[in-house]
Amino acid sequence: MSITRRVSVIAPVAGLLLGFLDFVWIKFVPAPFGGLGNSIAVWAVAAFLLAFFIRWPAGGAVAAAVIMLLIAVPSYYLAAALIQQDDWSTVWDVAARQWMVLGAIAGIVFGFGGVVARQPGPFRRPALGLAAAVLFAEAILQLLRIGQPSYNTADIVQYVLVLVALAVLSPLAVARTWPDRALALAYAVPMSGVGYLLMTATAFGSK
Repeated sequence: MSITRRVSVIAPVAGLLLGFLDFVWIKFVPAPFGGLGNSIAVWAVAAFLLAFFIRWPAGGAVAAAVIMLLIAVPSYYLAAALIQQDDWSTVWDVAARQWMVLGAIAGIVFGFGGVVARQPGPFRRPALGLAAAVLFAEAILQLLRIGQPSYNTADIVQYVLVLVALAVLSPLAVARTWPDRALALAYAVPMSGVGYLLMTATAFGSK
């Protein structure tokens, strides 16, 4: 099967599963782990891992990551319509289309990062830290919400601990040696600051 055919089959299926199961997770998994279902970092990590593990050439891997996130958005709203009787128009309304645009951008960035992370070169170790960086970035975003009347401090702290734990563990999934894992985390720290700034500059920061 050609790369194009594999992308056209695997990426949409992955997107349908990501979006649908994401909503199911939000609906039925209690806090603090339930918050991961509403995490933009988790979707970015999914794009990164897809591109990293499928081992396709860069074009196919990035295309798969983008298509997965594009499909995941309407799949999420479809699950909401089926499970909690949300309006069917949400599957393709303005908000859904905006999230699809942002998902496409995230798919390009993290899909390409997943490709770089599996290839030799000077950027491999920083790329290995991308998953940790985006999780750390969301943790920063959450911590800065402490004290705001719309958020519960205890809930935020518990959720941040989950995000940080996943960030620290994430290099274990992609890096093969302890030096690579340690350096991936080291690179993730400054990259998380950049990630936080990008989140606050887009609609991601309000998700």
